[in-house]
Amino acid sequence: MSTTFKIRKGLNISLKGNAEQSFGEEIRSMYYTLRPTDFVGLTPKLALKEGDPVKRGEAVYYDKYRPDIKFVSPVNGTIKSVVRGDKRKLLEIIILADNTDSFISFKNGSEINNADGLKSLLLSSGVWPLIKQRPYGIIANPEDNPRDIFISFFDSAPLAPEYDFILKDKRKEINAALEKLALLTSGKLYLNFSAKSKLPELIDKKESYEINFFTGPHPSCLPGVHINKIKPINKGEIIWTVNAADLPLMGNVLINGDYNPEKIISIAGSVVKSPRYYKVKSGADLSEFLKSELKDKNCRVISGNVLTGSDITSNPSLGFYDNCVSIIPEGNKFEMFGWALPGFKKYSASTAFASKLIPGKKFDIDTNFHGGHRSYVVTGEYEKVCPVDIFPQLLIKAIMAEDIDKMEQLGIYEVIEEDLALCEFVCTSKTEVQEILRNGLDLVRKEMS
Repeated sequence: MSTTFKIRKGLNISLKGNAEQSFGEEIRSMYYTLRPTDFVGLTPKLALKEGDPVKRGEAVYYDKYRPDIKFVSPVNGTIKSVVRGDKRKLLEIIILADNTDSFISFKNGSEINNADGLKSLLLSSGVWPLIKQRPYGIIANPEDNPRDIFISFFDSAPLAPEYDFILKDKRKEINAALEKLALLTSGKLYLNFSAKSKLPELIDKKESYEINFFTGPHPSCLPGVHINKIKPINKGEIIWTVNAADLPLMGNVLINGDYNPEKIISIAGSVVKSPRYYKVKSGADLSEFLKSELKDKNCRVISGNVLTGSDITSNPSLGFYDNCVSIIPEGNKFEMFGWALPGFKKYSASTAFASKLIPGKKFDIDTNFHGGHRSYVVTGEYEKVCPVDIFPQLLIKAIMAEDIDKMEQLGIYEVIEEDLALCEFVCTSKTEVQEILRNGLDLVRKEMS
């Protein structure tokens, strides 16, 4: 039996430049970038070196401490370069694509009817990293048995893609993926939809599935919110999460034995000439495409949404988990007396500006912080935008003090960065909430291991 949950706490940030529901020409690129930094807690080790040929689906690198977790090439080509940072940290592997389409074939997943066989296929084909673990928000450990698996079928973030549009023709792949994912848990698959979504019509109902609906502002789409409202996580329990936008990739591997990371993404924002949807492969270089698509070159290109995405302005290539590219103006200009003006064109989460008197208004927000770092004071703003039943500001203070007992008591196992992204957005003190939370999660994980 399905339940509808109404999320009251949160915040919808109305930005200009939402993608219209139409397709642009498919984006093809010469270069594709794999970023080990897309994966939290990963220690990457190369399987290939510069100059080596590579086939689509062939392992390029793997986790040093869990070698069975592989990361594979999205295209056929050659390893052009390996980019390293401080202490030889592996930052990027750039692949030069050729015009052929040689690929590694994997076992047909339709013949698999047990968890071990399924794990082996998902690991060898490179789609296992699509499964994340709570707590900590890291790649799931294939040796674990999760209590449940949560899958979100909508995205309420600013400029996010409409899942009803990008998934409407993927019924076969979605159901193939869901049927096999149910083998990985002794619990249930919780499938969570927007109350207005038509996607439940695509789902072949099973006893191991539970469908629920959510209404309300962002972050109503996040698995952390769904877990908290449906069946909260307790210390010692493990839950796995999957983004519904990744189910077609997983389903394609299961049906065809073919790793093909083609996805439909939105490219949106106020500086984009024609915000719309495009077919593209994960890791594709977007620099050539963006040259003719931007109204203003002084902008920030973000892989993902504006709250949690990564700045890829200097190297615009699509991240592994991302299903949208958000492009907004760069806020590198000084504003005289900005705080003292009425602000009819300025966005405010509170009633600080007169724009709050204009309901439904969309805003052209840039990256300007409108101030610098300030003393960390209690304002009550975090609690207004955090629907998870924790005390977010007290949790952040406990992390800053490195008090692990307090962190556990205040609910650190319930959240990852995306769950508190709005807290950072509304923070009067300009505190890097997401970075602090990640430091706390890493500290707890280290102590618990």
